[in-house]
Parts: sequence; C-alpha cells; structure tokens
Amino acid sequence: MKAEELVWGAVIAIILYVAWRVVHPLITPIFFGLVLAYASYPIQRRLSVRLGRKRSALVISLSVLLVGGFLTLYILLVSVQVAMSFYDSVVGAFNWLLTLPLPEDVLQFLQNFQGQVVPKIADYLSEQAFSLPSYLLQLLVFFFTYYYALAYGEEIRTQIYALLPEKNRELGEEILRSVNKTLSALVRAWLLLNVAKGILMTIGFIIFRVSDLYTAIVAGFLTFAFSFVPLFEGWMIWLAAAIYFVINGAYFHALGIALYGFFLVSPMPDYTIRPMLVARDAQLDETLVFIGMIGGTWAMGLKGLIIGPIVLNVLLVLLKEWKRLTESSRLPSQAPQELSSRPSG
Repeated sequence: MKAEELVWGAVIAIILYVAWRVVHPLITPIFFGLVLAYASYPIQRRLSVRLGRKRSALVISLSVLLVGGFLTLYILLVSVQVAMSFYDSVVGAFNWLLTLPLPEDVLQFLQNFQGQVVPKIADYLSEQAFSLPSYLLQLLVFFFTYYYALAYGEEIRTQIYALLPEKNRELGEEILRSVNKTLSALVRAWLLLNVAKGILMTIGFIIFRVSDLYTAIVAGFLTFAFSFVPLFEGWMIWLAAAIYFVINGAYFHALGIALYGFFLVSPMPDYTIRPMLVARDAQLDETLVFIGMIGGTWAMGLKGLIIGPIVLNVLLVLLKEWKRLTESSRLPSQAPQELSSRPSG
C-alpha cells in the first residue's frame, strides 16, 4: 500500500510539474484576464439579465478586444516612434560629445562606450520588434481567459467554495473574504488613480505647453487608457513629451515635464497614493500594503502589484487564526490551576 501511494504521489507530482511548465509562459495574460473579469463582473451581472450570461460575456469581451486592439496598435506605433527618436538621440548625443575638445583618454573612452552601448540598444529594439507574435499570442490568451471568467463566473465561484475542507471551512471562507476585500480595494484604487493620472497629464501638457488643448486632452485619455494595459503605463506619455522637447532643444521644458510626470503621474503615485487608497478601503495598514506592492512587483513583476498585498493580507488572517488557536489551547490547561489555587472550605 505504501509503495502504491509513493507511485501515485510521484505521478501527481510529475503531472503538476508538467502542467506548471505548460501554463508558466502564459501566467501574466491569464492573471490579468481574471483580474479584469473580476472588475467587470458587476457589468456582466446587470447585462446578463437582458442578454443572457454567455451573450453578455461575449459582448463585453468583444468590446474590450476592440478597444484593447486599437490601443495596442496605437501603442505600437507610438513605441516605434519613441524608440527611433531615443536611438537617434543617443547616437546624436555621442556624436556631439565626440566633437568637444576633450582629452584624448576621455574621447577614447567615449568611443569605446559608444561602440558597446549603441549596438546593444539596436539589438534590444530588434528583439522587441521580433517578439510581436508573442505579444499577440498573450493578447489572445488574455481574451479567452477574460471571456470564460465572465461567462462562467458563478460556476468558478461555486467550485472554489466546494474545494474548501469541511474541517477548516470557516477559516477558508475568512481567507476568501479577505482576498475579495483586498482585490476590490485594489480595483477601486486602480480606477480612481488612473482617472486622476489622465487629468494630471492633461494639466501637465497645458502647463508646459507641450501641445494645444485638444492634444493635451488626448494625452490625458491615453494616459488613462495605457494604465490598464500590462507592460505599458502613463510614463510613456510624459517620456514622449520629454523626448520631443529634447529633440527641439528645450531642455528645461523636458526636465520639467519629466519631473512632473514622474512624481504626479507615473510611477511615483503607484507606490505612494495607491497604497493609502487600498489601505483605507480594505481597512489594512498602509505599511503592509506598501511592502506588498513593492515586494510583489520586485518578485513577480507587474502582477505582483496586485498579488503582493493580497498574500500579505491572507498571511495576516492566518496569523490571527493561529493566535486564536494558541489562546484557546491554553485555556483548558489554565482552568485546573485556577481551581486548585482557590482556598478550600
């Protein structure tokens, strides 16, 4: 019997390992598909009353696909222009430095540095260009995950609760409630902060005279939209504006829009204002949320920004449960001592 259990254990371990190897490259689109489905589920719930569950999920998914496809195409076009401008700026900066009357050793160092840096930048840009099919595949996985999570949300919820063990069901439900509360707070903070980013970017474009009012509004909308796309953020907009100023020789304007965007748009508010919003909404400690966001991003990339605070909140629930069990286990042993310490008669 023991040998049979070992064999089955080894088979299960191998299956789990192979399954992880299969799913691992697609973890990021699957994760964000589930998170966006969670955020969109109130719309799905209302729309399914009129259209039915699957049809409403298809309508919402196709709407997201159309908007996301347009944004992705626009992002690619902007990224190509920004990358080309950045490459030309780097090459131009090195060429300008080499024309200065610098010592021979400094010029030799700059030439060697240019010979190493410029080819690496070109290789990196080429690698990103050739990885476009991989991005499209991830977008496809994201779409199907999003659709099925919307269409079969109730079944998924029922199956999750069915997997809870009867012995510790109360603890399992408490963990699920904490996950739901933290994730809801993260989604609400995400939406609120992205709206604020878009407004601030529009104001920044007007203050630093990057463009006219119409283009500034478009920049604010793109900042809001980019904040929902993994691997892209609002910093791409102010970076493009800073590069535009550098190309035209307006270095103080470039520094101003860069500092404005860094501290007020992205990425600084993601690690300062967002933890405060999440902590207030989820009734958590701000330091705990901040550590979860920083550590999660460091360990798992962009998805760690969401996973980090959730994991630490679950850890807090487990520590409270462990404390409760420890205190309850001490009570029976303390009771006889209290009785024996009372005087007789």
